[in-house]
Amino acid sequence: MLVGINGTPTECSPRPGQCLRTMLRDHAHFEVKKGCDAGDCGACSVLVDGEPVHSCIFPAYRAAEKEVTTVAGLGTPDDLHPVQRRFVDAGGFQCGFCTAGMVVTASTLSEDDLTELPERLKGNLCRCTGYRSIDDAVHGVVNTEKPTEGPSAGRSLSAPAATRIVTGTEPYTLDFAPTGLLHASVLQSPHSHARVLSIDASAAEALPGVRLVLTSADSPDRVFSTARHDQRADDPDDTRLIDTVMRFRGQRVAVVVAESLAAAEAGCRALVVDYEVLPAVFDPGDASLIGAPLVHGDKGPESRIADPARNLVAELHGGIGDVDAAVADADAVVSGHFRTQRIQHVHLETHGTIGWIDDEGRLTLRTSTQVPFLVRDEICEIFGVEREKVRVFTARVGGGFGGKQELLTEDVVALAVLKTGSPVQFEFTRKDEFTVAPCRHPFRVDVTAAATADGTLTALAVDIVTDAGAYGNHSPGVMFHGCGESVAIYRCANKRVDAKSVYTNNIPSGAFRGYGLGQVIFAVESALDDLARELDLDPFEFRRRNVVVPGDPLVAAHVEGEDLMFGSYGLDQCLDLAEQALRSGNGVSAPAGWKVGEGMAVAMIATIPPRGHFSDASIALLADGRYRVRVGTAEFGNGTTTVHTQIAATELCTTPERIIVVQSDTDATTYDTGAFGSAGTVVAGKALYAAARSLSAQILGVAAGITGCTADACTLGPEGVQCTAHFVSLSDVLAAAGGILVAEGDSGGVPRSLAFNVQAFRVAVEESTGTVEILQSIQSADAGTVMNPQQCRGQVEGGVAQGIGSALYEEIRTDGAGSVTTDSIRSYHVPQFADIPRTEVYFADTYDQLGPFGAKSMSESPYNPVAPALANAIKDAVGSRLYELPLSSERVWRSLGS
Repeated sequence: MLVGINGTPTECSPRPGQCLRTMLRDHAHFEVKKGCDAGDCGACSVLVDGEPVHSCIFPAYRAAEKEVTTVAGLGTPDDLHPVQRRFVDAGGFQCGFCTAGMVVTASTLSEDDLTELPERLKGNLCRCTGYRSIDDAVHGVVNTEKPTEGPSAGRSLSAPAATRIVTGTEPYTLDFAPTGLLHASVLQSPHSHARVLSIDASAAEALPGVRLVLTSADSPDRVFSTARHDQRADDPDDTRLIDTVMRFRGQRVAVVVAESLAAAEAGCRALVVDYEVLPAVFDPGDASLIGAPLVHGDKGPESRIADPARNLVAELHGGIGDVDAAVADADAVVSGHFRTQRIQHVHLETHGTIGWIDDEGRLTLRTSTQVPFLVRDEICEIFGVEREKVRVFTARVGGGFGGKQELLTEDVVALAVLKTGSPVQFEFTRKDEFTVAPCRHPFRVDVTAAATADGTLTALAVDIVTDAGAYGNHSPGVMFHGCGESVAIYRCANKRVDAKSVYTNNIPSGAFRGYGLGQVIFAVESALDDLARELDLDPFEFRRRNVVVPGDPLVAAHVEGEDLMFGSYGLDQCLDLAEQALRSGNGVSAPAGWKVGEGMAVAMIATIPPRGHFSDASIALLADGRYRVRVGTAEFGNGTTTVHTQIAATELCTTPERIIVVQSDTDATTYDTGAFGSAGTVVAGKALYAAARSLSAQILGVAAGITGCTADACTLGPEGVQCTAHFVSLSDVLAAAGGILVAEGDSGGVPRSLAFNVQAFRVAVEESTGTVEILQSIQSADAGTVMNPQQCRGQVEGGVAQGIGSALYEEIRTDGAGSVTTDSIRSYHVPQFADIPRTEVYFADTYDQLGPFGAKSMSESPYNPVAPALANAIKDAVGSRLYELPLSSERVWRSLGS
């Protein structure tokens, strides 16, 4: 059949049942993204005869004799459509994976539609931005600045990839199809706990197109963790590529590699497996009891599991003073049992990897990861190969939020490529993301807090149980981190921390934005709000009296080491800014008859993860006067590419367009721990800053040598060096240096500073239904020097939006027997445009002595105080304390009845 695609008549032969999305991608229209394949997210939106449709549910055959327009057909990077220009000018994206579909939909909006955006954009989801910048883009608001000469640090410059993102021409992981590409599909366990006795693959192997069936017999005899950290010993080695014991529903039983995805899936259905079903345990409390089924009872000390005989992944006990005595002497005491739910990251780009053997015989993996160097190192560990034999790199990554600090697809692809010698692709479905990919750890937190009548906090104790699920990836780190800054933010003479992480036969838990802090801060900040009420103290004033200030020791389960320090301090400003904004109001009134309440919460986070975060960077002067930056960290909407460009341009006294960034490739530089823990600016950026300073000094030194001036008399500019009356071009500098001028820099991640956030809400609650409406949302943040105000504002707004989703709507539900029942975006409720209010963002005026140009990190931290601030506002409105997330209308309504 003939289809007009972006104005070009195209002969198409869709397969029976094929959707338009996959047909377009078969014709190399990679600008059409896959986010859900269920019509839920809008990433695949295209125009069919001018009308927007979700191409993942639009039958391909219906496009016959019609004109299909993708985002690439609207405009090009050099000739943008007016809507594309608006998205660039507004900074209306972060990771950008949703942007192609969002722009397509927005291109159809009329002026009359602008008053109904929540309805018009309900079919297009964005997980990153919080929608404010998208709303600005649609309305033509300009938030970014044009590059000019002079320092670019501190300015709202647009992302270097902006015009490519809005036209769909910026490549993501799977926007690439090498010749002879094979596809992998996984047979998943139907049981929560079972032993595989045998697999009959004969029928599968006989199917047309099936090339290979992989079972545990093909799996390397290595145990590892899917979690990735600089020190691999931080996580328990409890995982095999393909195991003989299934520990959760959805675990890999076998892998089929075939010439098409359909053939691979058919091969999985043809496998005949004999299982021995084993006893399972799903409640972390039950899993801790003597006699409970053991999830990893076969593991020894080499796996670094605290106690496999008790299903104990890790535990922590510590504190200072005497909590019990302080509670007995206190004038006010509160306690509560809090629970947080499983959350999915719902990054719109699912996990996926393409692998092949390159011309040098190296295993090459193009993958959607936050940690390419750590993936490379673990692939080498699993398969017993040298680092020089493996290359791992990313294209642009479509969101992460911690979910791509895991090894989930790369090992399967590596095994399949090594076995077949052919290129292989393995991609998670959206259902896989909900049922197989690790989620946020569910926590149970008991809090006891006590104070004297003058509002002095005298005791703070937390007792925590986290559900690791079937594998321990990230569980020790999440437990330890969750118990850290959430408790250390308060000055208190008596503290106690008890925590344990427990194996169950549930879906594995993993890294998620906040890394455990969000769960514990929900409990601690809710309890302290109640304590302030008991004392009849304003919640802002109660925090002012009790939060740490420079000079105070940082104490949780133990006194923090000297590597964590106050590089600057803006919590006092954050409290003032949030309170002032809340008192000023925003003019939004509650519906008639609804109860109104206000709430707030505070959060502190170390700007760099502990136990090792390293980065190497280099900058080279090129013959055309541009500079090539090489950094290892990945771009997934965190904005590091923009900030790195600004750092280099500012230090080298040039313009941003003269900076070329090569990144997230194990061939690009020596090493980078990865893009997690908000380290892109304060670790990789600091390494880059050091390299830029070194190169600047080299350039000035060469120019001084040419002219006979001292280096102090020379000034570097975009075109060259002015040495008193003499001007030396950059090309002359490079020639005098022998044609090569490169500088290197590194950062070791210590010492570490502290960042602060304060969230405040004014809400209205309808008591007869429990419905909560946010009337005003405020966050103040101590980010040090704000390197890019528009971009940093977007990080805060995105964190708040994700926090609102976690607080009010989102929950991975299970049937109590290991099966996830919320296995689609539609059943899970990712916040839509209509669900998220505009958040007022205020930055403290601080300069951090540790970060580049005085900057701090600000990607994870905005998420952490959101849920308790909402819970406290609801409590203020209707008098009910909610102890469990999400704060759904049903829970609010039931709390009023009780």
